[in-house]
Amino acid sequence: MDSINGLSLSKAYFETYGRPMLEEQFPNLIPFLAAGLTGSGSECFGYDDAVSRDHDFEPGFCLFLPSEDLIDRKTAFRLERAYAKLPNGFMGFSRTIIRPAGGARRGVLRTADFFRDKTGTPDGFLTVSEWMSVSSQGLAESTNGELFFDNYGEVSAIRGRLKFYPEDIRRKKLVGNLLMMAQAGQYNYSRCIRHGETGAAQLAAGAFVDHTAEVIFLLNRRYRPFYKWMFRALRSLPCLSLHAELMEYLLTTDNERSMADEKFRVMQRMSDEIIAELTRQNLSAADCGDLEKHAFSVNDGISDAGLRNAHILAAV
Repeated sequence: MDSINGLSLSKAYFETYGRPMLEEQFPNLIPFLAAGLTGSGSECFGYDDAVSRDHDFEPGFCLFLPSEDLIDRKTAFRLERAYAKLPNGFMGFSRTIIRPAGGARRGVLRTADFFRDKTGTPDGFLTVSEWMSVSSQGLAESTNGELFFDNYGEVSAIRGRLKFYPEDIRRKKLVGNLLMMAQAGQYNYSRCIRHGETGAAQLAAGAFVDHTAEVIFLLNRRYRPFYKWMFRALRSLPCLSLHAELMEYLLTTDNERSMADEKFRVMQRMSDEIIAELTRQNLSAADCGDLEKHAFSVNDGISDAGLRNAHILAAV
């Protein structure tokens, strides 16, 4: 079973034990339930491997319940007890004991509580200000993985509303990150080198990588996951995925003068390719190699006047 991943393990466990348990003990509740694997953990993204099995790798699934108007606390408790009694061992893996406190990743979950924890909203309806402030990691974890079934449709509807940023929000986030890219890579990195501040130069390189990564995810209309999985996710993107290797180069090399000159050229090359993609997606009408000018051009294309006129770094 060395080749099985967490999502396949979860689905097999659900079909073997979870679905029969529901059909035998709670047939009247099935129309109101959803089950799947989503949320925190590399297995929810399909990024787990042999190393991932040292913690939180076990057979299990998420069972989503609607509000107490439809399934009350007493019934929810009965579901929790039934889930806890499912076999601990499956396909060579064992389940850990589920504790009442500590934020269980699997088991019986209220739909509203799950999405509130990830995004700050229980139903996927976010205001402009909430879209601007919600973390991309939380959004990624609320829309990843797979639903094995969703008879009630609530979880699917919320995931659909959270699928990706509205276009104006995407643009505003691009604007701020493009400006920060320009400041860190096209301006501050070389100035730090000239000052002899190699440590500060590496911080500038790191800031450039951080904001470049965010821009690439936005250009691909994908949420950026937890930093541990950022490069794995970048390498799988259809657009600008090769920049992952260049970003690793920027982060793992020193800043002696000859190396610094090459690193600056890499940053400029990356900036040029991102500008080309901005143009291809009709996001910028600027005609130059200056990221700052492209950022303001992207901002000009925001439809909502209030958002367009908000501080240029409002979404960073």
